[in-house]
Amino acid sequence: MNSNSLWSLRLGFSNKQAPTIEKLGLKKFLEQSFQIPFDKSIPSLLDNSPKTYADLREQRQKAKDGNAEVKKLIQREGIQTNLEMKSWWIDKMLSDEFPLREKMVCFWHNHYVATYQKVKVNYWIFQHNQILREHAFGNFKELTKLMIQSNAIVRYLDNQDNKKDKINENLSRELLELFTIGIGNYTEEDIQNGAKGLAGLGLGEEKAVYRKSAMDNDPITYFGKKGVFKADEMVDIIFQQKNAPYFITRKILKWFIYDEPSEKLVTYYGDYLKSVNFEIKPFLTKIFTEEFEKNTAGSKIKNPLEYSLQLVSELNLDLKNNNFLAFFLKQQNMDLFNQPNVKGWDGGKSWLTSQIYLQRNNLAFLLTNGRVLNQRLMKDFSKADNPKLKEIQVNLEWKKTDNKQIIKELSDRLLFQVEDSTQKDLESILKYDFDVNSKNADQAVLRLFNTIIKLPEFQLI
Repeated sequence: MNSNSLWSLRLGFSNKQAPTIEKLGLKKFLEQSFQIPFDKSIPSLLDNSPKTYADLREQRQKAKDGNAEVKKLIQREGIQTNLEMKSWWIDKMLSDEFPLREKMVCFWHNHYVATYQKVKVNYWIFQHNQILREHAFGNFKELTKLMIQSNAIVRYLDNQDNKKDKINENLSRELLELFTIGIGNYTEEDIQNGAKGLAGLGLGEEKAVYRKSAMDNDPITYFGKKGVFKADEMVDIIFQQKNAPYFITRKILKWFIYDEPSEKLVTYYGDYLKSVNFEIKPFLTKIFTEEFEKNTAGSKIKNPLEYSLQLVSELNLDLKNNNFLAFFLKQQNMDLFNQPNVKGWDGGKSWLTSQIYLQRNNLAFLLTNGRVLNQRLMKDFSKADNPKLKEIQVNLEWKKTDNKQIIKELSDRLLFQVEDSTQKDLESILKYDFDVNSKNADQAVLRLFNTIIKLPEFQLI
């Protein structure tokens, strides 16, 4: 695979940025990716969603006073808005000129998990998403402070129920286990005392706030330090612990490059993260520019976003909305805003079970044939041949050369390697006497493309 194509996929969701990487060089490409502005406005899809406590109280009262149908309607409206929000986010991933920010938002989204299924307030989920977007390349420690004081996280991890003399340890535990230092690097006493420090941190208008009546202001011992510590001070103490830089380094390497990063590499980059005081921008720059020089293609299984968005981009599909992609991601166990548990998506080999591979091949068939995709089709693939289905225009770009050059062009941007046997198979599809000007030339190259994207090698980057 061409290195520019490889890193376009790794730093985004398609091959689209490969020419820009080649033109600018990776370092300048990263600089522009970091500087690109983002939309801070609230999307219109949230116009009718509760945004204040008054709105929430009004909606809850309506549900309480209404009959079963009213309650179902409110529930359906919330689910529909969440689907629209998924589609809105996928559109940003597809359309951004420099999609690294959205790739990083998705990483943080799976690190600081807060699901709509549990939170049930779309606006809080949107706020959570926007905090990640604004601070995607910022400081890991400061982002952690913002996250544990967001309404979405507080609601998801039940900290509104954490009060003096009635302690709930959920947020305190996950702050250590999943957000910062990992299992084996803290004690149960740290969790218990941390929960006391977080007692009273409840839901607020724009972010979580401490409520005096529920706070526990007794001194605690936290990682050997004694005092009255609240959220910010606790995070400062956590980030003084030995494993703080290495825990997140391993996860970032897994997200972007290696399903199984070596401990040597984790230590090397973790040491650097510590030296720059947990600043993400220089940290990513160092990782990407150094790993770009290595032959690392094929070291990571594509997640469902990388797989599906690459296909949409390669085929230049003009989609009216992205709901079908959101449904496909849900099928593939990568449901945006709704991870299966607080640990998030496992990634790695979990992205390539036999069922997931079959679903991917089904999607590939439908997209290359320009079929309209919906839940009915994705659930029952046999309906894909229904002649009444509306079609979408497919436009695969390829240069009019000879068969071997066309195969090489597609292989360079789609496959991390091509074995001799694979090359022969591809040449049997697009034969030596292939006429680039024939009436069915586009269909022939599309058949070649369809074969390539169903190869095991296409699943890797």
